[in-house]
Amino acid sequence: QLEAGMRGILITCNMNERKCVGEAYSLLGEYGDLLYGPEQFSDPEERLSGSEREEDEDDVEAALKKEVGQIRASTEQKLRRFQSVESGANNVVFIRTRGIEPEDLVHHILKDMHTTKKKKTRVILRMLPISGTCKAFMEDMKKYTETFFEPWFKAPNKGTFQIVYKARNNSHMSREEVIKELAGIVGSLNPENKVDLNNPQYTVVVEIIKNVCCLSVVRDYVLFRKYNLQEVVKSSKDNTQQNQSSLTEDQNLKTVKPETEEENSKEVNQENK
Repeated sequence: QLEAGMRGILITCNMNERKCVGEAYSLLGEYGDLLYGPEQFSDPEERLSGSEREEDEDDVEAALKKEVGQIRASTEQKLRRFQSVESGANNVVFIRTRGIEPEDLVHHILKDMHTTKKKKTRVILRMLPISGTCKAFMEDMKKYTETFFEPWFKAPNKGTFQIVYKARNNSHMSREEVIKELAGIVGSLNPENKVDLNNPQYTVVVEIIKNVCCLSVVRDYVLFRKYNLQEVVKSSKDNTQQNQSSLTEDQNLKTVKPETEEENSKEVNQENK
């Protein structure tokens, strides 16, 4: 289960969590192998084969060896590069990571998909790297982020930033209070850090699920469509058409109203005559 101290990738999906986990393993495995090389772990069946050969000679010893092999396999499974854990929220999947940098991996995936415009998932919506987690209480978050933010915002480092906040299954945190406190911490690390809500260099992602606060600082949040895998593969032509369609609808709404008013005024004048 998701808990403080974990790192990983938070993924939102469209209803089908089981299929989402499968897509996540496939996508993360593909890019994980490219960036970090194939994952190294031994085959449990190879470990057990020796035990099975000795089973006729000594059933007790063979059974013991087999049990030890199964324990090792179980432990190894827990230590794999990507491991799904219970997130604590509907339509949210959390993939715990080991031995990789979640921000680098997710940014690489989105950059590649943004460049190639090749759609690789069906049910995954957003994929957010989570570089740190702490308890979702204001004092815990303030203490944790004072150190967590340093690589990006502590002088001489600086940058423009925004804070995006989302809470699930949590009612005791205040969005306004969290954003105000965290922005104050960023400002205290270097007064030259400035808020930019249009196109910031860094986006501080705050995702709260139950009593766990998930944090990350990401780049290209606007360019990569809020880290949405469905949106990032759309071409600029698609986005332009969508914007033009919305604009046309707005214009139609604006032109209909004056015409109607003009017609009404004509009818009133005719009645007066």
